[in-house]
Amino acid sequence: MIEYQTFIQNQLTEATDIALEYFGKVSGTVKTGDNNQVLTEADQAIGKRIVENIIRSFPDYNVIDEEAGVIDNGSNFTWVVDPIDGTSNFANGSPLYGCMVGLLDGATPIAGGVTLPAFQQLYVASKGGGSYCNGERMHVSDENALINCLVAYGIDGHQEAPELTQKETAMLGRLILSMRNLRSSNSVFDMMQAAKGVYGAYLNQTSKIWDNVAPQIIVEEAGGVYTDFLGEPIDYSWPLSKVEQNFTCCAASPTLHEQIQRIIHSD
Repeated sequence: MIEYQTFIQNQLTEATDIALEYFGKVSGTVKTGDNNQVLTEADQAIGKRIVENIIRSFPDYNVIDEEAGVIDNGSNFTWVVDPIDGTSNFANGSPLYGCMVGLLDGATPIAGGVTLPAFQQLYVASKGGGSYCNGERMHVSDENALINCLVAYGIDGHQEAPELTQKETAMLGRLILSMRNLRSSNSVFDMMQAAKGVYGAYLNQTSKIWDNVAPQIIVEEAGGVYTDFLGEPIDYSWPLSKVEQNFTCCAASPTLHEQIQRIIHSD
């Protein structure tokens, strides 16, 4: 695990340098067919660098990269890369973005890391090894009442199916009435605030596999619970076949996660 963690740290250090070099100097291009998805030169440069390094260091492993796609080597191990999470924020000059690298052993996240370049924060975790931010161990919130917590919820609009957004905002309304305040950068920034206990929880109903693998191991090793939105285990089996699949998440301490699930299932 130490080898994986060191490799992830090195990739995210390089990603940080590239992101900061591009930040404030690029604009985003909306991806065809999805108004919520934006691409910049920085995404491509970071993804290219990390994938090249993976191929050099772990030539037999599979790779999923948000921009480059899938490399299938028939391995049980799969690297999952999100060059920039929160690209819309990044392209508009907001510092609320991050870069992520995770590793699956079969369907199980075993190592992961996140960098928040604008804040010079590097988060890493490995199975059984705990979660760390800049070398300091961290833990999810120890608050027992959701009403006392800041909670982050990432939400995208579904112009193609407005009823989905209307249904989701009704659910969000019930959650807001049960928390102290809502926060939303709709990026990994929010996930890391939940992992280190600044926020009580993070939820999202519209994401991809690369949005979840690294944050999941970080949250879990920080003592949290990371499930799909409805409280079920996330299924990463056959990950190379799931690059187009929608993923949802609900991440919180065990106590807060239980309270959130009661609200979600109260409808």
